[in-house]
Amino acid sequence: MKRQIIDTIEQYETIIIHRHVRPDPDAYGSQVGLKELIKANYPDKKVYAAGTHDDMLTYLAVQDEIGPDDYESALVIITDTGNTERIDATSYENAAFIIKIDHHPNVDPYGDMRWVDTDASSTSEMIYLLFEEGEEHYGWKMSDECARLLFAGIVGDTGRFLFPSATVRTFEIASGLIKYDFDRTKLFAEMYEEDRRLLHLKGFMYQQFTIDENGAAFIKIDKSILEQFNVTASETSQLVGSLGDVKGICAWVIFVEEDDQIRVRFRSKGPIINQLAAEYNGGGHPLASGASIYSWDKSDEIIAKLKQLCAVK
Repeated sequence: MKRQIIDTIEQYETIIIHRHVRPDPDAYGSQVGLKELIKANYPDKKVYAAGTHDDMLTYLAVQDEIGPDDYESALVIITDTGNTERIDATSYENAAFIIKIDHHPNVDPYGDMRWVDTDASSTSEMIYLLFEEGEEHYGWKMSDECARLLFAGIVGDTGRFLFPSATVRTFEIASGLIKYDFDRTKLFAEMYEEDRRLLHLKGFMYQQFTIDENGAAFIKIDKSILEQFNVTASETSQLVGSLGDVKGICAWVIFVEEDDQIRVRFRSKGPIINQLAAEYNGGGHPLASGASIYSWDKSDEIIAKLKQLCAVK
């Protein structure tokens, strides 16, 4: 499949790369990392990384501005996005050809060509494997900037290599990436620097979350709480793993009120929670998923179902 993807890349002069909405480091890492990889080896091609830019990820990259006409005769590659509902794009369907590269369960097999590897720690890891294929058979080179982006994506999706998704292959790839010239110390500082606002909100979460006898935990963060701590809904994504440090928690869900929806973030130490997320306009990994609801009544439904999952763990 990797060879087929490279052959397809070689056929197109315009390539537009997309990722999922509400991006994380792996979304930017795989998307912009792939852009840098293609640019390094095919400098005459027009390559764009498109989507709504997240200011919190400016330290990694910014997004390119493109219009609907740019998709005509273009190749679109969508990275790190399990289902079409989460693609941060509107005109991608007008492309000449669509490739899906992803490490989430393949619940939505969209695209004309698909490479899905659920054993990969991250989609950034998969882009490195694509580079290895290109290096061996096409003489590909990797730039320092591409290596920085892929490393950031892997670090982000493995929780600094602490999650079980970090395999021997993951560490081997990381060891290959750190041979390139980028400042790892600076990158880690940019990725994990927490200001006082977030630290105060984290303390509030530790004090206010609710947990039942089977380890199912939850907390609801509405707009008034966000205003109290002067934190945006997007910034709370940095705290989603915090409750995992609490002894006795089996799985947890954090509800965050946004302008047009209530963002739902699931994490688990055992029970499979991506199927529950799929019931509420979401999805993701078996132990880390997200969803969206539009009333607080639905949050109570989700909490009841999470309790059921933890009760039979």
